[in-house]
Amino acid sequence: MAKINRRYIDKHWLVFIIRGALGIAFGCFALFLRASEIGNVIAIVSVLLLFMGIVDAVGALYSSTKKHGWINAVIDAVIDVIAALLLLFFTKNDLTTSVVILSIYTIISGIIDIFHGFLSTVDPTDRFIRVLAGVAGCVIGVVIMNAGEFEIMTFIRFFGAYMLIVGTTSLIYGVHNRSQNIEDKIARKQSYKKNKTKKK
Repeated sequence: MAKINRRYIDKHWLVFIIRGALGIAFGCFALFLRASEIGNVIAIVSVLLLFMGIVDAVGALYSSTKKHGWINAVIDAVIDVIAALLLLFFTKNDLTTSVVILSIYTIISGIIDIFHGFLSTVDPTDRFIRVLAGVAGCVIGVVIMNAGEFEIMTFIRFFGAYMLIVGTTSLIYGVHNRSQNIEDKIARKQSYKKNKTKKK
């Protein structure tokens, strides 16, 4: 069993698994969406981001009790909720404004993921996953913002592709940290038993 530095195990791995499932579900929905269904998409995106913000907020509350990584979760929650509220209450069904908001959200989320990847962990696997999601977000966000001639369906598919990438990387991140957490618990139990045996 490989030795794990428990300082770099993300304890709120379940948050990332839930985020991953939500992202993948919406990504698949957006990629296979028909043009006749476009009217409800912005509302669905808003609800998705709101749910993700709530999940991040719950993760932040849990992390704050453990004094571990709660600031990252708060930042993610605030970004998700702000984007959701802007889409719900301030776009007035204006698809152009909605696209601009989504592109800005995607770029900011990408930058935050890159920041988290380089500064919040030194676990090579976690770093690669977060940076990959961040780079994808920045690239897709810039493409969406600068592709004014695209139809709205193309914008939605781009954002769906981004959510699919984020969902997949979040799922991998969560599963990886869950397995690390389990291995760490096993290692601690084995260490405790060895120490107990030595004392006898």
